[in-house]
Amino acid sequence: MTNAIDKANQAIKKLEKEMNKQYYPHFHLSPQAGWMNDPNGLVYYKGQYHAFYQHHPYNENWGPMHWGHAVSDDLITWRRLPIAIAPDHDYDKSGCFSGSAVDNNGELSLIYTGHIWLNGQGNDEHIRETQCLATSKDGINFKKHGTVLTPKEGIMHFRDPKVFKQNGKWWMVVGQRETNDVGQVLLYRSTDLKDWKFEQVLISDIDPNVYMLECPDFFPLGDKWILMFSPQGMQAKGYQYRNRFQSGYIVGDWQPGKPFSIIKSFQEMDFGHDFYAPQSFLAADGRRIMFGWMDMWESKMPSKHDKWMGAFTLPRELILDRQNRVRNRPIKELVALREKPQSLTNIELNSELKNTKIESISCEINVEIDLVNSNAERFGLQLAATPDGKQATLLYIDRQANRIILDRSLSGIDLKGYRSVPLPKTKKLTLHIFVDASSVEVFINKDLYSLSSRIYPKLPAKRLINLFAENGQAKITKLDSWQLKSIYE
Repeated sequence: MTNAIDKANQAIKKLEKEMNKQYYPHFHLSPQAGWMNDPNGLVYYKGQYHAFYQHHPYNENWGPMHWGHAVSDDLITWRRLPIAIAPDHDYDKSGCFSGSAVDNNGELSLIYTGHIWLNGQGNDEHIRETQCLATSKDGINFKKHGTVLTPKEGIMHFRDPKVFKQNGKWWMVVGQRETNDVGQVLLYRSTDLKDWKFEQVLISDIDPNVYMLECPDFFPLGDKWILMFSPQGMQAKGYQYRNRFQSGYIVGDWQPGKPFSIIKSFQEMDFGHDFYAPQSFLAADGRRIMFGWMDMWESKMPSKHDKWMGAFTLPRELILDRQNRVRNRPIKELVALREKPQSLTNIELNSELKNTKIESISCEINVEIDLVNSNAERFGLQLAATPDGKQATLLYIDRQANRIILDRSLSGIDLKGYRSVPLPKTKKLTLHIFVDASSVEVFINKDLYSLSSRIYPKLPAKRLINLFAENGQAKITKLDSWQLKSIYE
């Protein structure tokens, strides 16, 4: 008899034959076919990096969740592995929802949310969620051990366990929606990953509109503790919180047995259109690395026409600065993907559009801008652009608003709107940009801000880098670019 995992793996292979890869990423982790959302179970185990993800292998839409699986020796090139777990037991029959992975004395342990719809698929009015355990000796084949933690009476939304070790004990954070629609993060402790004791409510009621805190992650960074999570229900406020849901962090002090004392209240982590459910893990050398889901709930997803959906962000290192801001920057290993370097210097623009002829289908760009000698009202780059600039993703400095804008109004299919961050008060501005087949990631002044957004240029079309200045001059002192190789083995 074919089991649920074999069936899912066969479905993936069948669906892959129907795929169109016109928007498929070259250097971002994406599903082999079908649907992908949250990063799960990111872990360094037996000399390799494992990345799991929320996955629906039967079609390109969200559905009963499985755990997709990929592995890497170096965080750069990835190899696909069979699906790790599938919804096939009473306690997880409607989905193996998000969770985490730990190395427990050589055993790879997945802690995930078992999801059950009590009144039919998709009816979130009546659900049951519990935390479950699955283990593996080889990192590929997993044995389920059932439910290890249930919520208190009356709680339905109780999910996304992130487990870590501290002071010789296991700890778990879980997101919960209280019966009065208040989002909370709860902390539990255990000695064996099976028997969990409630420790404390880490945070609750961060905003009157927030009803759920998804995908919590709790970890030390520098000399502080970071609680990273994705609140649901926040209302837009000026330039902030423009996406359907947000992701960000709170900085505080914590030690076992003590409450979490907040030093810095909620801050957004990334300022683009498509960033959700970030999860962190420790690299072999102790760096704290993060992946996020580079999409957004309830947004247009044109790649569904091509039988796949979803991508991770680039892997990013997290750093805590002196102002207690968590910064994120592309990991240093990514330089291994570079080829075909090009360099331009001292480019002066005067109310004009300038073609560089640099391809931006799979590329990395480092730009240095002289703000002192740039007085144009708007100036910057057109990414994935046609030579005439009629189709392009705009990344520019707006001198009137004093902001850096990432604008998708000319990006191609289905997507509109812009996102922005304040223009740093500096003489020199650096933009570190990664453009893939259907995404743009921007890092400003190394790691001061990041913006991650999906784009879907209308094809066929040339996708080049143009430079522009409107109503005045702009000076770009340096533009270095590289084409990037594929990450898939």
